[in-house]
Amino acid sequence: MTALATEAARIIDVRGLPCELRRATIFETFDALLPGQSFQFINDHDPAGLKRHFEARGLMDYGWAYVEQGPEAWRIELTRV
Repeated sequence: MTALATEAARIIDVRGLPCELRRATIFETFDALLPGQSFQFINDHDPAGLKRHFEARGLMDYGWAYVEQGPEAWRIELTRV
């Protein structure tokens, strides 16, 4: 499976991507957002480490909201503030 993105819903399913591509895909999508835009991504585990990665990059202009929290899928909405 590859990353599935739908423009209407702005959902990216990274579960089928190799681990080394997941963060790159999420950061690339986030970096392309304009202020006020958002997207959701679906992962197969809690991406708390990714949130710490956002914080380590010094990104303070984002919103992070859990839409679904497992046990089989985690859906997070990322917003550029």
